[in-house]
Amino acid sequence: MKIVFMGTPDFAVPTLLRLLQDGHEVCGVFTQPDKAKGRSSTLQPPPVKAAAVEHGIPVFQPQSMKTQETLELLQQLAPELIIVVAYGKILPKSVLELPQHGCINVHASLLPKYRGAAPIQWSIINGETVTGVTTMCMDVGVDTGDMLLKAETPIGENETAEQLHDRLSQMGAQLCSETITLLQQGKLVRSRQDDAGSCYAPMLTRELSPVDWTKPAQQIHNQVRGLTPWPGAETRFAGKRLKIHASRLAADRAGKPGEILSELPLVVACGEGTALELTEIQYEGGKRMQVSDFLRGHRMETGTLLG
Repeated sequence: MKIVFMGTPDFAVPTLLRLLQDGHEVCGVFTQPDKAKGRSSTLQPPPVKAAAVEHGIPVFQPQSMKTQETLELLQQLAPELIIVVAYGKILPKSVLELPQHGCINVHASLLPKYRGAAPIQWSIINGETVTGVTTMCMDVGVDTGDMLLKAETPIGENETAEQLHDRLSQMGAQLCSETITLLQQGKLVRSRQDDAGSCYAPMLTRELSPVDWTKPAQQIHNQVRGLTPWPGAETRFAGKRLKIHASRLAADRAGKPGEILSELPLVVACGEGTALELTEIQYEGGKRMQVSDFLRGHRMETGTLLG
């Protein structure tokens, strides 16, 4: 099938590669413009662009999908289908209606739950134990189109958004492949989303980072997992920022919220008589490291209050 692929981050790359593996003609890739990174502000291509260039696929990086120029470009490419995975741009009705088979999106949640930009992170932050991926027919709304296929997976007790992201990206590639196969066979069934069961997963911000130690350990653990790797959960230690990259629930222990109950393992008192063990941290100006390594150069005495 002749396909235009639209995507930007690492999450989208496995689906692009699976389209090629399945023998489809990917006639063009649309991705976000290159962005400046690092202190030198060197322009870096999005992961999808790098993958497309490696496989000799034409790459297009329009600032907007709503211009006549972009529409005419797509008309020249004449795709039978457009596949969209975490592209990051809104497609106008004129683009959605252009391909014979429309536009199909691979979304990293079990729709209608967690529509929006950060479904992986919010599913963990909110304490979900099951998530998955959904393929859907795109319409003018944000992740509101008819659903096609779903695949579920449990969320590990200590699994971070970073780890879940990698698993779901592979699941999304497989589900997209299955969706296109059924489309070609004329067996694809659409089902409407129930808006009453929907919730929104907005973009993450640094305002989500500070840890409130008066909350139960489970909520803080979910915050740590959901915000890894960015923007990260953080607290204060000795007047400096301490980012928490990994944690696990500890046995309930009484203490003031934020109080260090033991140094190794590093256990901190939380709300409602619960406790959390910090296993991987990063001190302001330092590197991400295991707590055991951090403690070789820093003392975190019992009774010290974090936050």
